[in-house]
Amino acid sequence: MIRVKDIKVEVIKDSTETLKKKLEKIIARPIRDIKIIRKSIDARNKKQIFYVYTLDIEIDKEEEFLAKNKNNSITKAIEYHYEEPQYGQEKLDSSIVIVGSGPAGLFAAYLLTLKGFKPIIIERGEMIDSRVKKVQEFWENGKLDEDSNVQFGEGGAGTFSDGKLNTLSKEAKGRGNKVLEVFVEFGAPKEILYLQHPHIGTDILRDVVKNMRDKIISLGGEFRYKTKLTDLIIENNKLEKIIVNNTEEIKCNNLILAIGHSARDTFLMLYNHGLKLESKDFAMGVRIMHDQQMINNSQYGDYAKYLPNANYKLTYTTKEGRGVYSFCMCPGGYVVNASSEANRLTINGMSNYKRDSGIANSAIVVQVTKKDFGDKVLDGMEFQRKLEAKTYEACQGKIPMQTWKDFKLNRVSQNLGEVIPQVKGKYCLENVGEILPKFITEAIKEAMPNFDKKIEGFAKDDALICALEARTSSPIRIVRDNNMESSIKGIYPIGEGSGYTGGITTSAIDGLKVAEVLTSKYQKID
Repeated sequence: MIRVKDIKVEVIKDSTETLKKKLEKIIARPIRDIKIIRKSIDARNKKQIFYVYTLDIEIDKEEEFLAKNKNNSITKAIEYHYEEPQYGQEKLDSSIVIVGSGPAGLFAAYLLTLKGFKPIIIERGEMIDSRVKKVQEFWENGKLDEDSNVQFGEGGAGTFSDGKLNTLSKEAKGRGNKVLEVFVEFGAPKEILYLQHPHIGTDILRDVVKNMRDKIISLGGEFRYKTKLTDLIIENNKLEKIIVNNTEEIKCNNLILAIGHSARDTFLMLYNHGLKLESKDFAMGVRIMHDQQMINNSQYGDYAKYLPNANYKLTYTTKEGRGVYSFCMCPGGYVVNASSEANRLTINGMSNYKRDSGIANSAIVVQVTKKDFGDKVLDGMEFQRKLEAKTYEACQGKIPMQTWKDFKLNRVSQNLGEVIPQVKGKYCLENVGEILPKFITEAIKEAMPNFDKKIEGFAKDDALICALEARTSSPIRIVRDNNMESSIKGIYPIGEGSGYTGGITTSAIDGLKVAEVLTSKYQKID
């Protein structure tokens, strides 16, 4: 096949027929087949916005055509196919155990079961349907289950998110493509294979997770819910057994830790066992809500009515050199109470596939470094916990909220403007700026006028500010070697909880990688 890049089609003229005509004009010969490889939006000129395509096409006498071709945008198509790992030589004498059923854990389990291994997946939370019910009850009455909530349970934290699949990872072995293909196999829309900013949506992602679980079980994998890793039995710096729910011992020489960035009790247990951990910088801040149509109009102008809800990515560096940026932008989404510890509150953003709430939200977060929280391994985690406790106390467990105007003026809002909150969980009006550390509040105040220059209306008085966005990433990295093994042999930390990935796709890729490592180590099971 031949790859053709940078094919532009004006948004209002977009169609398969228009694409084919453009291609035939460039190629000057009949085209048998067209496959979309990438589709993005070029909105630099609001007066004429284009879809930009990369396409693979089939024509007669391709080699002859390429030999005569002088256009640098036309090349031979190169497809990166995922190569499954080959088996190793060692004999596996106990089941591989995977802790956590988020993207990292699920993809590790999926590949291992495809290769004939029969891993045990333990999950401290509940199955999707029970978990969703538990979370909805929490949003309604504030009763939190510390083991089954927005952070913990089947599907991981991504199950209550926008389901974005963006990644900056360049995977020569085709792992990124493999992850998207697996998602499509289990129910995600096919468009995620080529869109510049693919997303599934929390509603569809839940079904994808259930379908993956059923497939893993059919291949011999075992899921155990309400099963929490509580201790390790280590001999001569090698894992021998694990203890779950403080009572049951399970023989285990290979433990995949896909615990997520919020498993603070597990981090503490690992630390007490002497597993090598490092503290790392992260970011904290607020969530901001705007009218989605305003964002669309600012991003797309008169073309907004022809395009899907717009997203954005904003960055700014303060006069003191501290980074401020938007994170996890959710078009047409909701701000959600994402707490996982009693008497502490953190929030996140979530969208369904249709992104139709009418409200855009994203985190506006500020870099937090060791200079802010301390040099000890667990200091960053404790810094998060302290601020989450302060946020909880401010509104007795409800999400603190105020308008941007009142945030600037350092006062409690008495009423809201035209932006109607779309929130999962209860909220109350409070002075968010007083909850945050002064350096975060001041950095956000400095950054917002700059953001307003990039997106007209971003700093409107009635934009809504909510606290606290505390868990953009793990404050801890579990040190691992080139084979993904920790300082204690037999323990393999992966995903967001390892401190090496961020988001659904990179975590899923990490799951594939560790399954490759273990497959390459052990013999095929007959």
